[in-house]
Amino acid sequence: MTEFLPLFGFVFFGLFSPGPNVILITTSGARFGFRRTVPHIIGVVLGVGVIAAVVGIGIGAVLAAQPALATVLKIVASLWILWMAINLWRADPARSRTADRPFTVVQAILFQWVNPKLWAVALSATAYVTAFGPVQQALTLGLTFSGLNLGVCIFWASAGTLLSYLLTNPAAWRIFMRVMALGLAGFSVLVFL
Repeated sequence: MTEFLPLFGFVFFGLFSPGPNVILITTSGARFGFRRTVPHIIGVVLGVGVIAAVVGIGIGAVLAAQPALATVLKIVASLWILWMAINLWRADPARSRTADRPFTVVQAILFQWVNPKLWAVALSATAYVTAFGPVQQALTLGLTFSGLNLGVCIFWASAGTLLSYLLTNPAAWRIFMRVMALGLAGFSVLVFL
């Protein structure tokens, strides 16, 4: 088990540091509360594990070998993240609307396919499992990413939920939502770096 500690440390810090999932989970916790954010958490945990496993099997090597495919993925990721940032900027959590709801499990899983930070962390994490065959790499990475990300998501959703107690007026909500939107928009640009 100690041979996996470097992998665990790398994956934990890669997933815990701010990125699209952290911003969206924290925002969801603040806007909708922890309980309503649970489907989003489950979707992120499952989606992250699937992407890590797919990278372990060798899809990451295909992306590295096909720059055009990687460019298309970057463009789609950037546009989707920018679209979510615009929606966060325009959201008004002080007024509840029926269309305003947290991510579903499926939406959160699908988002992982265009989450550039996740792909970068998963591709980098393969360096820790090079001694394994593709199936063992996929299982190790998938389980590591999902297991650690569960704790990460619970932490950030809880932090968002607690933060909502400080957001007691419309101006505070507006500032919070716009800061989160700007952070998310920043990631739409970082995709190309």
